[in-house]
Amino acid sequence: MPKVSSVIVPYATYLRVYEPLAAFAEPERSHWARYARRTDRPSYQDELRRALADLAPTPPVPVPVHESEDAFVLDVDGVVCVCPWRTRLRGWQALDELSEELPQPVLDVVLPPFLRSQATQDYERWLADNPDARPWIRTATWQVPINWFVLVSDEEREYDKGASVDSPPVLRYRTPMVQARRRVARGLRALKEAMDEGPLIDGLVDVGRWLEEFHPRSLVELDYGGLVHAVPAGALEDDHSAADVAEGIAALRRGDGTAAGAAYGRLVERWRSVRDLRSAN
Repeated sequence: MPKVSSVIVPYATYLRVYEPLAAFAEPERSHWARYARRTDRPSYQDELRRALADLAPTPPVPVPVHESEDAFVLDVDGVVCVCPWRTRLRGWQALDELSEELPQPVLDVVLPPFLRSQATQDYERWLADNPDARPWIRTATWQVPINWFVLVSDEEREYDKGASVDSPPVLRYRTPMVQARRRVARGLRALKEAMDEGPLIDGLVDVGRWLEEFHPRSLVELDYGGLVHAVPAGALEDDHSAADVAEGIAALRRGDGTAAGAAYGRLVERWRSVRDLRSAN
């Protein structure tokens, strides 16, 4: 395994799907079965550090040359479930979205146009041979998208304030796929009855379609990831954003716009400090 930096990368949050081994065809199923028995599996921070290291050379490497053979592994009621990293695929997709995040002059300096063009051509050729490919992981920077919170409930919240640098804080939610899909459907009904359209509806439709691609006995995980290092400890401990989203949707279902607005206001206030930190430099 290549050596990576010990620097903590704070800005990424994740929505992951862990599928049972039965969802994978051979020979991939056997590969993941062997991988699950390893005791030296890398972490999400290792993946981020490797990606950052690839951007250091001149010219930078915007997308890994080879696909990752790593995954996250969970034991779900005695069933081994894996979430493949698919770093190369996610890199291609993130590169496609980067123009929405950075001004064109900045983007051209960070990743010159000829590199982006080459990566796009590589992705198009690969996609022609793999038209049904989809990532098991969605990543967001400096935020947790509101539509992600629709998939989970406050009762599924897991918080560990951590004890040291080697044991950092953890804030995540885990829910069965069937529950996540049910909440998407209920949330969409409430939102569509309350409003004609909007980014929250579009985002929830997109996430719902993504979830339909996976085995029904999968597990869905919303992980604050490295963003826990950008949120004050007290604020993190008091963060019950999933409860606020659920309360807001329930209020819309009742036709109570005032209560829905109050729940949304709490969300905005809670995440303001993180948004300000993102633009601080």
